[in-house]
Amino acid sequence: MMKNARAMLIGGLLGTALLAGCSTMGLGDTKGNVAEDKVVYHVNDTEEQAVDALRNIGNHLEVNPKAKIVVVTHSRGVDFLFKDARDKRGNPYNVAVEGLKERGVQFDVCLITLRNRKLGKDKFIPEATFVPSGVAEITRLQQREGYAYLRP
Repeated sequence: MMKNARAMLIGGLLGTALLAGCSTMGLGDTKGNVAEDKVVYHVNDTEEQAVDALRNIGNHLEVNPKAKIVVVTHSRGVDFLFKDARDKRGNPYNVAVEGLKERGVQFDVCLITLRNRKLGKDKFIPEATFVPSGVAEITRLQQREGYAYLRP
């Protein structure tokens, strides 16, 4: 009986601490007192993943404008960075990418993907930068630079 009471007390205290912490997040001035997040967003699949990534990054920067964000693309994930690429509604991706680039977001494209798909760098919008390997870049950012990993 004592063990259950102790567990309930500890659980209650932890729950209260979590609620107190959550109540301070997202309410009030979210832009004044935030640290720099370092996050790598991994995009390697469908158009829907690119749309989700762009939306998530915008949301991330809304609550933490100091976030340092790198988007690493490879495989089919590079397609939204093509010149004249559009989403299913016909909206050009470059508009969103340009806006995020102005806010400090970096968009990396895997050169191995270019080689395997026989794509030239000239097929991409000017905001795209190129890395030797997308997966190696993600690993480098996580292990050597301390970036958190997100895959929308």
